[in-house]
Amino acid sequence: MANPDALSQQRASSRLLQPTVKSHLAYTLLCALVMMVMFSLLRVALLVYNRSMILDTPASTFLEAFANGLRFDLRLVVYLSVPLLLALFSARAMAARGFFRLWLTVASSIALFLGLMEMDFYREFHQRLNGLVFQYVKEDPKTVMSMLWYGFPVVRYLLAWAVGTLILTLAFKGADRATRPRGPFSGGSIGTRQVAPWYARGVVFVVCLLVCVVAARGTLRQGPPLRWGDVYTTDSNFANQLGLNGTLSLIAAAKSRLSEDRDNIWKATLPQPLAQQSVRDMLLTPSDKLVEPETAAVRRNYTPDTNKTLPIKNVVVILMESFAGHSVGALGRPGEITPYFDKLSKEGLLFDRFFSNGTHTHQGMFATMACFPNLPGFEYLMQTPEGSHKLSGLPQLLSARDYDDVYVYNGDFAWDNQSGFFSNQGMTNFIGRNDFVNPVFSDPTWGVSDQDMFNRGLEELKARDGKDKKPFYALLQTLSNHTPYAMPTPLPVERVTDRGSLNEHLTAMRYSDWALGQFFEKARKEPYFKETLFVVVGDHGFGNEQQITEMDLGRFNVPMLMIGPGVQEKFGQVDHTVGTQIDIVPTIMGRVGGDVVHQCWGRDLLNLPEGDKGFGVIKPSGSDQTVALLTADRVLVLPKEMPPKLYQYELGANPKGEVIPASADEAALKQKLESFIQTATKSLIDNTAGVVDGKPD
Repeated sequence: MANPDALSQQRASSRLLQPTVKSHLAYTLLCALVMMVMFSLLRVALLVYNRSMILDTPASTFLEAFANGLRFDLRLVVYLSVPLLLALFSARAMAARGFFRLWLTVASSIALFLGLMEMDFYREFHQRLNGLVFQYVKEDPKTVMSMLWYGFPVVRYLLAWAVGTLILTLAFKGADRATRPRGPFSGGSIGTRQVAPWYARGVVFVVCLLVCVVAARGTLRQGPPLRWGDVYTTDSNFANQLGLNGTLSLIAAAKSRLSEDRDNIWKATLPQPLAQQSVRDMLLTPSDKLVEPETAAVRRNYTPDTNKTLPIKNVVVILMESFAGHSVGALGRPGEITPYFDKLSKEGLLFDRFFSNGTHTHQGMFATMACFPNLPGFEYLMQTPEGSHKLSGLPQLLSARDYDDVYVYNGDFAWDNQSGFFSNQGMTNFIGRNDFVNPVFSDPTWGVSDQDMFNRGLEELKARDGKDKKPFYALLQTLSNHTPYAMPTPLPVERVTDRGSLNEHLTAMRYSDWALGQFFEKARKEPYFKETLFVVVGDHGFGNEQQITEMDLGRFNVPMLMIGPGVQEKFGQVDHTVGTQIDIVPTIMGRVGGDVVHQCWGRDLLNLPEGDKGFGVIKPSGSDQTVALLTADRVLVLPKEMPPKLYQYELGANPKGEVIPASADEAALKQKLESFIQTATKSLIDNTAGVVDGKPD
């Protein structure tokens, strides 16, 4: 029978022996393996959770993505293992296993939490964690928490996080026990073991440091270390994104956001005179004449063709939340998601190659109403100091002509600094969530439903009709088609049930379409209808199963519909010109008529030179600094610090994108894109992007 005292001393021996260099390295490697397994499992979870995006992509593509991901995971694991590496300098530090277990458990638990959060983040934005996280939290934590609580399975994620953290705790504890040295035991005394001398440990440290540097670089090539663009090795954007590590992406976004020198602002790549002239060639038409060309890049006096104006008095812009072109029947997609919009398109002019300038409502607002592009470093322009600059949008141009105005919105105007920005631009009347009386439905997160917003919009338009005989312009903005989807019960439309994870999103889109249809049915009975130009456009799209090109064009492609007296008679029913939201204001002013001085970064799409098929410059929201130039059937994608990639794309019933390996015009397209971004950025920073008023001297 074993001696109890001997067993007790044996246990004490195991506890008290100092770890050797060998045992410490074994412990470090075993802990690193635990973290690598965790990150791989999170990648598997992300793949399974978003499996609808796999489509016909072969398994070999995802194996390649996972292999790419191992390099990014290893980089993060090396960073987290730095305290263990430094412990080689001290025998006492190597013995601090309790501290190491705590550090690794806390760090890994945070990474686990981010990985779980990322599953729905990717489903919503088709991006790994980025600056959007900080933007949402900064904007209004209470609203964001409400959105998460009502829109996502928070309790389920918290339980998974707790269980995962427990497993990690046990795994790191097990690694500790498995690598504890076992010393000799005899005569009741506790054995000892000599730790390697300092110079030997120094040599081991240098070797380990070299290995860690190579692992953290992720590559043996000369030049820059592993970059996010190195995952783009397949034709599947989903697989490429899987290769990234969400925690690393978020850390990079935090560094950029906290950088004092604003690293995300576009750095000049071309001589400014060349860039400026290139932009002028892109934007100016025979109807434009430059004004103050020495100080302003594209400030011009625009003289619309009198044969292309319309007998309109008022302007109403309707900005539809998440109104993605990939689910609009009028653009060739099945599903009966937008039957009311489809019907409306038959009485107006539909632009079927239209795009948002960004992938967030924030960019949709200032691009549509202020005709200024979404630029790297200024994705949240309305909240930056530069957002206080006077731009050249609809408020400036129509206020100068003594138009009345109103902005009707479901939610709170403090969100995105909407009231501050648009008040500074010239709008005076705002109707938000606190101004609705007895709404049909009010969501605890965002505000009232779309039908409430449109009903109040009808009241505001009617009140302004004939008031002091002044014309008016209005912005009506919907919100129900946004997590957690503010819709009344019972719903006036049938729910979508055959699209898996998109069911709720598409149901909300169908409801917003219904509310739009009800608005027009009532508005057409009012006297102002026959002298009003209505512009209906999506603020941005949203991702679905098909990710068209590296830019995921489904998140940008939106319909733009113009309804007004004489629109179809003069311009037809469908226009294939490529355009973006920054083209809306000059296109409106071309229909209103009369000379106008402006500095919009778009053009009048209905008065372009013969053969001009249009263009657009887009970029996603968040910290992703990728930009792209769209033409009739091509898109040049230019990631930051990476070579460009040219695609041929198709929209409509059979959307797709294919890489063009080599093209003679790639260099010219790249120069145009860089010129546009560079010149617009300089104009914004120099505060030369607007006009004093909207009329010529």
